[in-house]
Amino acid sequence: MKIVTALRIPAILLPLFLGLAGCAETPAKPPPAAEELEVPEYRIGVDDQLQVNVWRNPELSVNVPVRQDGMISVPLIGDVTAGGRTPEDLAGEIEKRIGKYVLDPNVTVLVTQMRSHEFLSRVRIAGAVYEPVSLPYRRGMTVLDLFLAAGGATEFASLNRTKLFRRAMPTASSGEPADEGEKADKPESGAQTMRVRLEDIIEDGDLSTNYSLRPGDIVTVPQQVF
Repeated sequence: MKIVTALRIPAILLPLFLGLAGCAETPAKPPPAAEELEVPEYRIGVDDQLQVNVWRNPELSVNVPVRQDGMISVPLIGDVTAGGRTPEDLAGEIEKRIGKYVLDPNVTVLVTQMRSHEFLSRVRIAGAVYEPVSLPYRRGMTVLDLFLAAGGATEFASLNRTKLFRRAMPTASSGEPADEGEKADKPESGAQTMRVRLEDIIEDGDLSTNYSLRPGDIVTVPQQVF
């Protein structure tokens, strides 16, 4: 007959043992998610289609385009400036003005068709590539994705002299360090220029300059200088 004896743990080691047991029972934390791209908040533009909803007042709810003067027309209050504003800001303005006629209005503004944004948010690549392209921006796109969409480079391309041009965004920093201590160039126009070493990315797998794209980015691949 086997006798099972209890394991005796010295009092001084008991806290350590309990701590290890707790670690074993705690599920491992998932790896941190990739850093989210800092994309500017959407601002309404000319030709965008807006749905203005006034809760419990369907007669005041409208589906309207943004006119060339940046205005929209809303029943009861007339013209309201929409261009250059966020949907939340516009909804607040309409609530304020319509509140003179409706008790406690609740207004929401939805951009149903981003007609102006579609052009501004495209990403483009030009220069010594087989097919210069302009593509709709998709979250998660990188410089390499855009390069491959262009069919690669011609035999005369100087890949390590590739540059990424980006519009300045006052509400967000670039988030990418300059390569090998090189600082991003910021000319008076407010644009930002970053060096992209495409040859290092493709040949050596060095992804340090394979930047995540943002709406409006332009990549240029120059030709070799003979």
